[in-house]
Amino acid sequence: MALAEIGATPAGGVNRQALSDGEIAAWHSVINWAREAGLTAATDPAGNLFLTLAGRDPTAPPILIGSHLDSQPTGGKFDGAAGVMAALEAAVSLTERGEIPARDIIVVAWMNEEGCRFAPGMMGSETFAGERGISAIRATRDASGISVGEALDRLHAAFPDLPRKPLGFAVDAYVELHIEQGPLLEAAASTIGVVTGIQGKKTFQVVVEGVEGHAGTLPQRERRDALAAFARMATALHAEIGAIDAEIKFTIGRVMAEPNAPSVVPSRVTFSIDLRHPDNSVLNQAGARVGLLCSRHASPCMVTVTPLVDAHSNQFDASLRERIAQAARDQDFPAMVILSAAGHDARHLAKVCPAAMIFIPCRDGASHVEHEWTEPADVAAGASVLAQVLHELAFAGR
Repeated sequence: MALAEIGATPAGGVNRQALSDGEIAAWHSVINWAREAGLTAATDPAGNLFLTLAGRDPTAPPILIGSHLDSQPTGGKFDGAAGVMAALEAAVSLTERGEIPARDIIVVAWMNEEGCRFAPGMMGSETFAGERGISAIRATRDASGISVGEALDRLHAAFPDLPRKPLGFAVDAYVELHIEQGPLLEAAASTIGVVTGIQGKKTFQVVVEGVEGHAGTLPQRERRDALAAFARMATALHAEIGAIDAEIKFTIGRVMAEPNAPSVVPSRVTFSIDLRHPDNSVLNQAGARVGLLCSRHASPCMVTVTPLVDAHSNQFDASLRERIAQAARDQDFPAMVILSAAGHDARHLAKVCPAAMIFIPCRDGASHVEHEWTEPADVAAGASVLAQVLHELAFAGR
């Protein structure tokens, strides 16, 4: 709740976008809490935050736990932040018992998970995992023209005393707690979700180029109306791809028309496509249709389709999943296995180390909204399960 005051919106939500003043303020708070508990703070060239509880063997690959601190412009209090706070609490619980883990435990807050200010999202975890180069993410710009590189330099300047870790290092295991962002746990009266994996996702940026003209004088037959072409594309995409099967998720979430004037024929439309499916073969077939359908309905305009994200469905580590399920049983929390419909940083960590996720319920499945809510008892339950798993990994190993 204290963290949610940073970037608080009048409607009770949070606007704490990546690399913003709000996220810098959140770093200050979280770093102070961590240092009070004896953890040390560091960052890396990608703007990831690492809070380390030192273990007996600093040369052993560490255990990573965490999530992200950035939010959507009209986001909620729990998305990402609950995972970082639960991870910090789990680590602090070890220090409170005077226990020194066999290896370092690192609480991490990944940079730009949300991807709303700088697209695509999950830049920090992708760069950490070696899937995206630092030069590429630094060149990305927001709607105001500010680059990730400029924002990263500003973030690092606000913490001149933080040491820098290398961009990616060996990790023993990664566990992330997150709200479900869906209704299944609540509907099943389950407190803990043992996440099997994450469904695949593809995103695209589509740019339609036409010619602007006077709305009152340019004849319809002579128009190269970019917005009209977009409307044809959107209709065809929803009709063909959006109706593939019950599991497909097709979204056009952002549309920008230029010059965006009431009496001018639009000359340019830029829009986003978000496509998801748990079956990689179906996802690939659907993704291949995007460019074809856009080209088919573009005339007399021109269209460019640029793929941004191509993340296949993945499965989480079986032994970590069983540890999570056993911890829920040990603590008498009702649990169920569940597939993540939303993307998370754990997807990318799973490519470099054993990884898993713990879900907790959110009211009505609502997330990325200001009324997002998770019951305190459920947050505590998730943190308690995470703490048990962490304790086992820290002292017994995998």
